[in-house]
Parts: sequence; structure tokens; C-alpha cells
Amino acid sequence: MTIGPDALVGVLGAGTMGAGIAQVAAAAGHRVMVTDALPEALESARSRVEASLAREVEKGRLSREAAGSGLERITWAPGVAGEYAVFQHCALVIEAVLEDLEIKRDAFQRLEAVVPAECVLATNTSSLSITAIAGACRAPERGIGLHFFNPVPAMVLVEIIPGLVTDPAVTSATRALVESWGKQVVRSTDSPGFIVNRIARPFYGEALRLLGEGIADRGTIDWAMQELGGFRMGPFALMDLIGNDVNYAVTRSIFEATGCDPRYRPSITQLRLVEAGWLGRKTGRGHYDYREGAARPNPDRDPARGREIVDRIVAMLINEAVDALHWGVANRDDIELAMTKGVNYPRGLLRWADSIGLPAVLERVERLQQEYGEDRYRPSPLLRRMARAGERFFP
Repeated sequence: MTIGPDALVGVLGAGTMGAGIAQVAAAAGHRVMVTDALPEALESARSRVEASLAREVEKGRLSREAAGSGLERITWAPGVAGEYAVFQHCALVIEAVLEDLEIKRDAFQRLEAVVPAECVLATNTSSLSITAIAGACRAPERGIGLHFFNPVPAMVLVEIIPGLVTDPAVTSATRALVESWGKQVVRSTDSPGFIVNRIARPFYGEALRLLGEGIADRGTIDWAMQELGGFRMGPFALMDLIGNDVNYAVTRSIFEATGCDPRYRPSITQLRLVEAGWLGRKTGRGHYDYREGAARPNPDRDPARGREIVDRIVAMLINEAVDALHWGVANRDDIELAMTKGVNYPRGLLRWADSIGLPAVLERVERLQQEYGEDRYRPSPLLRRMARAGERFFP
């Protein structure tokens, strides 16, 4: 099975992700059909793609002719809820609608009724079960997860997630196609949060715990993670950029899907921000105040306190990455690639563990577990086993 360069690609949903996916597919030479129940969403998506391509031309990364050709290959097809007939000739349809299981299952069911038998149905979910979404179809083996990262044209990583019954030929063909678009693909099992969203939970969760316990304020934690930890953004600034509603929803989804594992318990602090409508940059207030004239807090730049913050959060991130490897969520190299290319961590967490020393990482996690007495801080069995055996992840 192959999805050729002349294949028509469908995109259901004209939000930020749908528009980005359409742009990438068109840039690779595909004809693309985009629809959305809201005509204004289509118009907004068209404007975003035009603006994005114009920036590429201005920066000299794309010729004016190539940008024009890319735009011409995209058809923006106004539709109404449930009207999917525009996809009847597609070889691949990528669903990018709301992150809601029942909405996505309904979309797959309606798509299956109009697309050809050989058409691949992909979902851009960031954390929901691929098996459950594709299970709405009579032929669930055609369903697969393709998790792109925002902004899609700029971010090279794509997580590919076969469901329990996904045809291996579908996985191979879809992977080859996405790689032909210039993306780097990592494969995850159909587990809660996949690779990136699962492993990244402590970056936010531990920062929120440190804040809640009064160990440090937001500005100090962000300063420590950026200046001492080497991360591009601190956790609170990043939550505000992502949107506290989105970040909270992903955490809650993973928490519920793992049987309420305390490691992923959502934060009441973040919930209160969501309830207040303080969602971050998009609403003008979040962890920080983005309104005109608002002052940002001055961090406490004490190196000892900053180092304590970094050591705690990084130890929990490493423990999560090791546990993902332990449970077969992904292989070693895909975990490293996912965390450096998907969320731009300063280094792969498993190599970071090697540089710190696994016994030292284990000691930090065990100290937290002893202090709090919570299963949240249980060390991964693989971390404990490798640390005690003096092993490393890389030669």
C-alpha cells in the first residue's frame, strides 16, 4: 500500500492545526481539500496560510511562485456539520476537530461512509485513544494517529500512533508519506498522551507543586528552568502560551486514561485559572498578566534555590521518560527525538540521565517519595534496576 505524490489529501477542521497540516501537504505537492462546519473558520484558515507563506517568501525560504502554487493546490470547501462528501476522492483524510472522543468518533464514522475503501483515516489527537476513535468504523484497521505539533509548518516532529487493530500496511504507507513531507516521525504505542504529552507532564506538574508549596514563585521557577536548566521557556510562560485550558485538559485526559494515576493528577491551581477565564496569552491573563502596562515579577536569582528547582523537575522528567521506555511506549531513540524535536528540550532525557548518573537521579526521586509518601514519586522499576546495576542508556 502506498499513498502517492498525486494523492488528494483531505483535512477536516480548519483550526490552527488543520490549516498548518493543509499548508504542509500542499507544499509537498498534494492537492488538499479542507472543510469545516464554520465558514468563518475556513476564511480564517486561508488567511493564516497566506500570511505564513508570505513570511516564508519575505525570509527568502520560499519563492513567490512556489507560495502561489501551494495556495492554488488547497481547496477551501465550505460545509455544514456532517457534510463530508467533499472527501469522496481522497486517499488520506486527517481529522483535526475538537479534542473530544465522541466528536472524533462521529467524524470517523461519517468519513468512512463517503471515502473510498482504501482511504486512510488519520486523527490529529494529542492524547485520546486511537483504537477508540477508529473503533467507530466498520473497518477500524484503516485508522491511525498522526499527532502534529504547533506550528505545523515549523515543527518537524510527528508522532505516528497505530491503534490496536491498525493494518501494518497503513502504518508503513502513512509514515512514508509524512516523511516525504520533510517531517521526522516517531512511533508511539496507543497509550495515554503518547510520547511527548506523557513524558512532559512533570515539566508542568512539578512546577505547579513547587508553586503550591510556596517553595518558589512563578518567576523564579521560570528563571531557574531557563537560565540554569537550559529550557527555551519556563513552565508557567509555556502554559500561558499553550493555553491553561488546553494544558489542563491534556493532563486530565491522561490522568483519567491511566486509571487516575497520581503521577498525572491535575493541579487545582491551574483549574482555578481556567475557571476564572485566565487562559494565558490569548485572554491577556494567565499565570502572568499580559495586559498593557502590567509588570512581570522579578525572580529570586538565588543559585542554590534555582538548582534545587531544576534538579527536582528534571529528575521527574527523567523518571517519566525511563518509565515510558519501561512500558514500551516507544523505543529509546524515538523518546530522545520526540523530546528534543517535539518540545525543544535542551537535550534528550535519557542522555541527560546518563550525564547526571542514574544512581543520582534515583536518589532524587526516592528522596521525594520518602518526603511526601506519595505514589506520584515512585521511581520507575527500570530506573531502579539500571541504577543499581551501574548501567547506562547510551555507550
